[in-house]
Amino acid sequence: MLLLLFYIGDDLYALDSSQVLEVIPRVILRKLHHVPDYVAGVFNYRGSILPVIDLSLLIRGNPCRLCLSTRIIIVENTRQLTGKGYLGLMAEKITDTLSKAPSDEPQPHLTDMIIEGQRLIQLLRVESLLPKEEQQWLSSISST
Repeated sequence: MLLLLFYIGDDLYALDSSQVLEVIPRVILRKLHHVPDYVAGVFNYRGSILPVIDLSLLIRGNPCRLCLSTRIIIVENTRQLTGKGYLGLMAEKITDTLSKAPSDEPQPHLTDMIIEGQRLIQLLRVESLLPKEEQQWLSSISST
């Protein structure tokens, strides 16, 4: 399993690369009103309106810092009811990957933590980031 590594604050997180379509530089986002604060905004992604979630704001309550290594991870929204929907996840220090053997995969009862040398890495699952209703609501933005 290949993992994409990134930071939220000082903590190291990972996404399974099979969930990742593309990693793009930070772009100018159009802010939406009357949405949760963690929705950083939307942008035109290959002809579709793509919502972007600020992972730092969602998980830690502080917005992502605007660094050169702050990127948007494009992932497939697996909870959408019809068709394919995509979602942008903004995170910091997206600069590395890690290859783990299938036997090293985290177990659900261990809260998806991976030990790599002296580092603790928490594996995030796209389908578990937001409640189902919010995932579907965000997907409806990209289909407009």
